[in-house]
Amino acid sequence: MNLRFSSLLTAPLCAAALVLAGGAWAEQAPSKKDQVYSTQPGKAAPAGKSYSTGAVADPVAQEVRQRFSQRFKELDVTAVHRTPYGIFEVQLGGELVYTDEGVTWVMQGPLIDAATRTDITRERQEKLGQVAFSELPLDLAVKQVRGDGSRKVAIFEDPNCGYCKQLHKTLKDETNLTIYTFLYPILAPDSHTKSRDVWCAKDRAQAWEDWMQRGKKPPTAECDTPIKQVLELGQKLMVRGTPAIFFQDGTRLNGAAPIEMIQARLGK
Repeated sequence: MNLRFSSLLTAPLCAAALVLAGGAWAEQAPSKKDQVYSTQPGKAAPAGKSYSTGAVADPVAQEVRQRFSQRFKELDVTAVHRTPYGIFEVQLGGELVYTDEGVTWVMQGPLIDAATRTDITRERQEKLGQVAFSELPLDLAVKQVRGDGSRKVAIFEDPNCGYCKQLHKTLKDETNLTIYTFLYPILAPDSHTKSRDVWCAKDRAQAWEDWMQRGKKPPTAECDTPIKQVLELGQKLMVRGTPAIFFQDGTRLNGAAPIEMIQARLGK
């Protein structure tokens, strides 16, 4: 079977896919009511005991990892964990897929606890994506301080990102906030040029706000920029799109989240 599983990993999150080791595979986009997957209906995962991630290695999980790697040699398996739902979670960098002990099928899509309606996949991805805020190289970011700047947030943004511009509107009334913006040009051919011009501006924070909120393009400028380092940092942190928001408590949000969610993580 000539299976291009890499294309499966880039499918929309709303799509669920089943890969059969026997040679055929099928894909469907279920409705919202169908997006509940659990082999133990009605049983919520015990708090703090959802996954076999302790110091003692799970020999079965190790076997699953070996089988998965044998069947998908082109993929780099980061880790395999047993879930409380009778299936195994396979971590592929920042992506999560699921399989059985024999790796006879592979599913991509949200794993939802039927009892609590909790999106287990999203919770796991947030946990795996946690980063110590103090370890971020903030000197590579555009810094904007409002009020006393006591609350801090770091955001990966592309100058051509519409959701990033929406996020700017969401945050415009927030005070006592320090925003560190990592210029992350990944969306359009001129994203790199705009990022360079912002970084090389006399007032980086003002140039960035003028562009993102008012559409005022920064004048052409040349200087040494940290864009290459930021791109490498984003890859290391598994930033797949913008905006990606990192908070002081180590958590992160992907996308233009509502202000209530952001405030809850920023603190007041």
